[in-house]
Amino acid sequence: MSVDYQAAIDWVDDRIANSPGRIIVLFLVVTAAFGTGLGAIETETGQEQFIEDLPSYNALEDIQRDFGPSFGSGPSTSTTLLQEGGNVLSKPAMERLLRAQQRVADQSEMRVTDTSSPAATVARTLDPNATTLDAQIDAIERASPAEIDAAIRTAAQQNPGFTDQLSTDFNRRSASASAAEATITHGTDDVQDREDRVRRIVGSVGGDIRVLGSSPDTITDSLTLVLPAAFLFIVLFLVVAYRDFADLVLGVVSIVVALVWTFGFLGLAGIKFNPLLVAVPPLLIAVGIDFGIHAVNRYREERIRGKDIEESMRLTTDQLLVAFFIVTGTTVIGFLSNLVSAFPPTRDFGVAAAVGIVFTFLIFGIFLPAAKVYFDRLRERYPIPTISDTPLGSEESALGRVLSGGVVVAERAPVLFLLVVLVGTAVAGSYATGVQTGFDSDDFLPAEEPPDHLQALPEPIAPPPEYQYVKNKNFRERRFDLDGDVLFYVEGPMKRDDALESLHRATRNPPETFRGDREAEVNSIVTVIRQRAEQDPEFRRLVERNDQNDNGIPDQNLPRIYAALEDSPASDQVDQFLGDDRRSAQVVYKVDDGAANDAVTADAYAVADRYRQEASPTGFAVIFEEAGDLILETVVESLLITLAGASAFLVVIYWVLEGRPSLGIANVIPIGVGVVFVVASMRYAGVKFNAVNGTILAITIGLGIDYSVHIVHRFADEFECRDLEPALRRTIVGTGGALTGSMLTTVSGVGVLVLALNPAVGVFGLLTALSVVYAYLVSLFVLPSVLVVWDRVCNRTSRAFGPDLSETDLGWRPVGEADADGDGDGDVDVDD
Repeated sequence: MSVDYQAAIDWVDDRIANSPGRIIVLFLVVTAAFGTGLGAIETETGQEQFIEDLPSYNALEDIQRDFGPSFGSGPSTSTTLLQEGGNVLSKPAMERLLRAQQRVADQSEMRVTDTSSPAATVARTLDPNATTLDAQIDAIERASPAEIDAAIRTAAQQNPGFTDQLSTDFNRRSASASAAEATITHGTDDVQDREDRVRRIVGSVGGDIRVLGSSPDTITDSLTLVLPAAFLFIVLFLVVAYRDFADLVLGVVSIVVALVWTFGFLGLAGIKFNPLLVAVPPLLIAVGIDFGIHAVNRYREERIRGKDIEESMRLTTDQLLVAFFIVTGTTVIGFLSNLVSAFPPTRDFGVAAAVGIVFTFLIFGIFLPAAKVYFDRLRERYPIPTISDTPLGSEESALGRVLSGGVVVAERAPVLFLLVVLVGTAVAGSYATGVQTGFDSDDFLPAEEPPDHLQALPEPIAPPPEYQYVKNKNFRERRFDLDGDVLFYVEGPMKRDDALESLHRATRNPPETFRGDREAEVNSIVTVIRQRAEQDPEFRRLVERNDQNDNGIPDQNLPRIYAALEDSPASDQVDQFLGDDRRSAQVVYKVDDGAANDAVTADAYAVADRYRQEASPTGFAVIFEEAGDLILETVVESLLITLAGASAFLVVIYWVLEGRPSLGIANVIPIGVGVVFVVASMRYAGVKFNAVNGTILAITIGLGIDYSVHIVHRFADEFECRDLEPALRRTIVGTGGALTGSMLTTVSGVGVLVLALNPAVGVFGLLTALSVVYAYLVSLFVLPSVLVVWDRVCNRTSRAFGPDLSETDLGWRPVGEADADGDGDGDVDVDD
């Protein structure tokens, strides 16, 4: 097997050493090209983007299209009003609500096509001919308080949708409620600043009427908080790691270039910036800093040994380009595993992060070394001060002695230590199986009022003092019954004689979580017909003439039944439960309070199978349960893909590059330990897998392998010309210093995501930081023992790795040329 990868690396080494200026210009030109995409970036917020592909959410959209909003914030073409007061069903309160809707409707640019409110229902109960807002206001004004109270009781009895628009404290006897909900439907969603204009118009009426609004765009606010904090921490740690102003500037410039390339790619590719992508900049910054510290640290190791600029950088890039490539490959595999996710934003995150990591590899693997060579040549020609040019960490330093701890254990009792780790991991793994999954709309929203420490920040950075939409949403959830229904979108010819009988049969013998004994508590076109028949003798006779089995459900001449309903005061109810084209219907089932989402969802699909027509269940319980199931499925699939893909990649890479495929397995073992402890920590902290952090295990593997690869690859080089223990100690101390700096900057950079206004993104940042800490610890303290055991198992009798692999075939340098480097130690230094 002949591999000529070294020729490609030598070619890159030569360009970096001999033509750094051209490389810098080329990268700056590409940066300018990607910069053109920055202005094309669009943002996307809210939970809908995560659930828009779910069958249950599609059913909800069908219901909202055919019958108007049923729950939630409604479709984009409707505005929801919330009214609060001592009694929103009092005569003055209902007049104010109707006048608010009327003033909005009078504005032609608002393109109002329909309105709905409890006040309108009461007005039509008082006067069935009150079909316009003006007529409804007149009906309320003319009625006496006693007539209004009687109309409220009648509406509550006859109209199933009336009480859904009232708060849960509605009292039929006293005809009172403390809150009401109304909607205004617009002919188009293309109305400039629609919500703000409605808010101003409604405010002119007086009383406590507010616009629910739409989900706030917290992405910009979060980035405004996160990016400056990330840069602050990162610069602080880079000062400690580099201890040189020029190198600090080069590192920061490289980070900026990586971000411009990635964000520009998003704009040019048309990928919308969703809440998950807030995590991409800190991730790229973290990996970039890791690459940068390793490159500068390794270069400095060669410089303090007396080598010139070109030779030092050749040796640095000759080794680190391979390590960076391995890290990039495994990390990209981890991020691209998110393509199996059922959630579009998660797939976009995987693509954006993977592309960004590739860009980071190119920038920190080629651009930064070229810039370092170019600048150090300027230092030789001009009096540019050098603050420090020593590497981070040495055997004599305090840090070096701490880092050597893993080597000491590996030298004395590696097998015993690994057995202890194995038992601990097994116990943690058993505990981790209890971690839960869940989907909650609150994961995508900020708090009503951001914390005081964030509001105390300077004005350009500080978030708003409160988010009115979140305040309104929380008010709505507290005061209205939003979770107690399961909706069915029934699609089929509703003019067929057996259409209503089919709807009725599905309500018999309801499952355990559905309310009702022999017949479920439902609202549908069937219940509208029954209620109208009880109130209107003429309509009752029409139903009886078309009811062949005398069960109160017409089973012939259904178009005539529907037409009669349309001409009655119940016409608005027909629109709530029967499609205009008579090819769809909505059925609403009441669900027991406190029933678990999984049980409700299972019962909902069991009921759906009872319909002769195609019936699709939906509702909060069904949607969130389906989303939760997909989260778990995504977590498991992405984890398996990442583990399998990264392991196979490492085995092949170490076989091709080093002739030691078993090193790939040794590389992955400690990462498995880190993954288990991340999940166990999630359960301990009470953190569920959700749509945002469902990617954390793939990221843990991707970032974790970053740390172990640097050690294993350096060890493979050192072990070619040294005995096991000196090679291991030289590896851990030499690479451990850079890994420590990388860990601190990564944890700080990613940890600032806790400042993000989306709570789920904040938790995601903490989990990512925790996964980096675990990866750092297992790489420095567990991996050395793994390598010792690996040597005993795979390399006991020979320094050659694999009897069937020829060193010359694989193209690596022969080992054992006595004192070939002339330094008197009888070996060949990797650095030479």
